Amino acid sequence: MILYPAIDLKDGNAVRLLHGDMDKTTVFNDNPAAQAMEFVEAGCDWLHLVDLNGAFAGEPVNAAPVKEILSQTKTPAQLGGGIRDMATIEMWLNHGLARVILGTVAVENPDLVRDAAKAFPGQVAVGIDARNGYVATKGWAEETDVQVTDLAKSFEDAGVAAIIYTDILRDGAMKGPNVQATADLANAVDIPVIASGGVSSLEDLRALKSCGAPLNGAISGRALYDGAIDLGEALTVLKG
Repeated sequence: MILYPAIDLKDGNAVRLLHGDMDKTTVFNDNPAAQAMEFVEAGCDWLHLVDLNGAFAGEPVNAAPVKEILSQTKTPAQLGGGIRDMATIEMWLNHGLARVILGTVAVENPDLVRDAAKAFPGQVAVGIDARNGYVATKGWAEETDVQVTDLAKSFEDAGVAAIIYTDILRDGAMKGPNVQATADLANAVDIPVIASGGVSSLEDLRALKSCGAPLNGAISGRALYDGAIDLGEALTVLKG
């Protein structure tokens, strides 16, 4: 399994939200590129970036810090938030991003996901953010009547590289991931699944690794910033 350290960007800073609430923000670093280099120097194989403002605006807002991160490190990075058309997808991939994450458009414009996955094999992931089993969009602000597994299965034949599954009620709360729901999703589809939301200890990572499903990896943010998880130890756990 791969550990994806998370750098969530709001107003140019590296932050973490509680339950996806933009009004419940903790700033951890006002230099996101420096934060990225800390993770890289600690040995991470990937970076997970989120443009929080962009997710609400529907277009890139924190482009400057993302570009700075991409210019300073060769470590592959995936980015979600505000990526809702082919031009933006192409822009980010041309800037050296390894993978774009399409969330809102996966519900509102699934054909774009299919077209992008075909045009850029291995570089398009689907972000499925869920609250009580149902998909939420537009920075988690809008709830839909679409069930997580139904959405995931609809992309089985699209060639997407991964599904990033986030349980919103666990995100930033340091209460552990929704292991069962993540395992159920991973067992229901052939697409690699990355767990997100609530990963707050080495035990959480061990639980995900032994959940009985072939998870691609796990994303962690607040626990790495707070020191609840040592990145080096976490990498050893997941690679062992």
